Amino acid sequence: MAKRDYLKMTDMTLAEAHRVLRLAARLKEEPKGRRTGLLAGRAVAVVLEKASTRTRVSFEVGIAQLGAQPVVLSTQGSQLARGEPIRDTARVLERYCDLIAFRTSSTARLHEMAEASVPVINALSDEGHPVQVLSDVFTIEEALAASGDRSGIAGRRVAFIGDCASNMGRSWLEAAQLFDFHLVLAAPEGYLPPTDEIERARATGHVTIAADPREGAEKADVVNTDVWASMGNEDEAEKRRAAFAGWTVNAGVMEKAAKHAIVLHCLPAHRGEEIDEETLEGPRSRVWDQAENRLHVQKALMLWLLGVELA
Repeated sequence: MAKRDYLKMTDMTLAEAHRVLRLAARLKEEPKGRRTGLLAGRAVAVVLEKASTRTRVSFEVGIAQLGAQPVVLSTQGSQLARGEPIRDTARVLERYCDLIAFRTSSTARLHEMAEASVPVINALSDEGHPVQVLSDVFTIEEALAASGDRSGIAGRRVAFIGDCASNMGRSWLEAAQLFDFHLVLAAPEGYLPPTDEIERARATGHVTIAADPREGAEKADVVNTDVWASMGNEDEAEKRRAAFAGWTVNAGVMEKAAKHAIVLHCLPAHRGEEIDEETLEGPRSRVWDQAENRLHVQKALMLWLLGVELA
């Protein structure tokens, strides 16, 4: 099997994405630890240049559940802190490990790591968070199925409200075109993805831009948000609070969405800023399912990249 990487949503076809999501569903149905032999004798490196809770834990636990050895490296716990080039780290890791998950601030560093001869997963970069959004698609389809609707995400209306210029907003833009749903990006001026990315999605009818959170949520099947100041933007926190005043996802926003609409947030959440307590903890929230599903989808993704089939 030729080496494959997962650096962005479109690094897999729609058929491949559905295959990974079906595999994730099978893994989720099984008791913990039942499939521990699938990656026995292998090792997976998780390299973290940015702080992490869900990414680190979901990868580390998932790797262990599949029977592989997780090798977690932080910047301060490795020679990266002393300026070792990524390409040198990659060439060493490929000799020890079968796969690398890399969380970084720089897309250039991500692509340099992907020069390794083993599969590389983008566990977050400035331009995308594909493992999160793939897991979110799984969560949406799971919620639909639980309500008796197995038609999937295609043709649905998904709203992303807030900082749409973030890695999350940009991966959602890719996902809309891959999975054939309609994405509404609702953001104040200056907080949208690059124009060329928006125009590509507009050309296929997959995106609408809204300048108001209620307009963005109108008739949405899913309302999604994220922190206003992501990692690396902390010095802009006060400026962003001012820019996003009135953009909190709350009951007033959700009343515009479809009656069956669910709420997503990739966490960590700043209650009272991008989302209020009542909405985050309310009956429409699927945030905690969303967090759990990172484990199952990433396990499926690793198996797919390594060409391992379930019996």
